[in-house]
Amino acid sequence: MINLTGKTVLITGGSRGIGKAAAILFAEAGCDVALNYVVRKESAEEVKTQIEKMGKKCLICKCDVSNEKEVESMVKAILETWGKIDCLVNNAGIWTFGEMGKMGYDVWSETMRINLDGVFFVCSLVVPAMKKQRSGNIVNVSSTAAVRGESLHSHYAASKGAINSLTKSLAVELAPYGIRVNCVTPGWTDTDMCFEVFQDAGYRHKVENSIPLGRVATSFDIAGPILFLASDLAQHITGEILNVNGGSVLCG
Repeated sequence: MINLTGKTVLITGGSRGIGKAAAILFAEAGCDVALNYVVRKESAEEVKTQIEKMGKKCLICKCDVSNEKEVESMVKAILETWGKIDCLVNNAGIWTFGEMGKMGYDVWSETMRINLDGVFFVCSLVVPAMKKQRSGNIVNVSSTAAVRGESLHSHYAASKGAINSLTKSLAVELAPYGIRVNCVTPGWTDTDMCFEVFQDAGYRHKVENSIPLGRVATSFDIAGPILFLASDLAQHITGEILNVNGGSVLCG
């Protein structure tokens, strides 16, 4: 039912995890895909190969989203190649440990630069093109930590809470230009980000027991709602914070 043939999408952090799953689903829906990576070029190339086997185009860009000049170069390359960006998925992010009183500013700052400044830089450079088109879809990837808080990860929760507020603000600001802005907030998800903590089988079991649907989400469980929000099936939805967590956190 979802047909994005002729559309283009930029997915940040698209070489692995949720970003990779989103890239595959957008391509399956007929979209040409641009994605960035920082160090995992081989992973990005693997995603590109998968997408091209579907008959769609894929552009990969080495880009640190916390570096404005690198983001500028990436967006410029995409616009020079395809002339437009119809959809933007702000997915790049990090999750690190930080105990208040012991957490250094460098840890706090790194999380804010990548998780929040990165979204700001990409939006700042993509939105003008979308305004010119008078159309566009932005889907931000946040976290349930944004609405419930997260002990020992306050810097992460704060960065994601800011993304939720940014989503609502931009939804109103950009609606007159035909641009919709929404947000998906995943709970626990089987990605590289959570690999280390899930090495503890007992901890994973505890997490699974805390989720009403009884399992940890796959990357595709999160990518599906991202695709939905970027599609015409959601054409009257903007400013939405969509929880995708198996029922573990029921607030928006």
